[in-house]
Amino acid sequence: MGFGEFDSDANTSAATGPTQSAKIVVAGGFGVGKTTLVGAVSEIDPLTTEAVMTEASVSVDDTTATPNKTTTTVAMDFGRLTLGDDLVLYVFGTPGQHRFWFMWDDLAVGAIGAVVLVDTRRLADAFPSIDFFENRKLPYIVAINCFDRLLHHQIEDVRQALTISESVPIIACDARERESAKQVLITVVEHAINRDRELQPG
Repeated sequence: MGFGEFDSDANTSAATGPTQSAKIVVAGGFGVGKTTLVGAVSEIDPLTTEAVMTEASVSVDDTTATPNKTTTTVAMDFGRLTLGDDLVLYVFGTPGQHRFWFMWDDLAVGAIGAVVLVDTRRLADAFPSIDFFENRKLPYIVAINCFDRLLHHQIEDVRQALTISESVPIIACDARERESAKQVLITVVEHAINRDRELQPG
């Protein structure tokens, strides 16, 4: 499963047991809200690699659906979330543009699962992430980012449009809200655990 164990505090009572850690990757198209989700859910100041978009990107990055976007992730985002007393999630956001896809393999190493964040205005942008995780057999969920707090398409319609298996959870979220982003990560952990159990012999 890739869960790690470490002693989070030398003074922690042995009765509480060791803390487990897990890595989750957040992927999706350009401007879909990956940096926002990592920042919303992280309990530490998130590490971001945002760079100001310049005229050089005008013909490369399609900002039609996100006209107010002025920065872009050029390496990764990183945040941390503690769940309960014994699980720490390390969250890595991938860059969305095609020219940075070579980083995805490194970012996915050791991950227990992934989120494909989707903007229903640009569903086709989700296919590279879906293909990437399916090819590597990494459990993933699809999270529909409701930019204006509205779910414009039914979840099953999105599943059909993306040709996603019934076994893959699809949920709606608001990447700006901590509790919503937290539920996305919890869903990934639950899905990864269920997948792991299914693969166990017997």
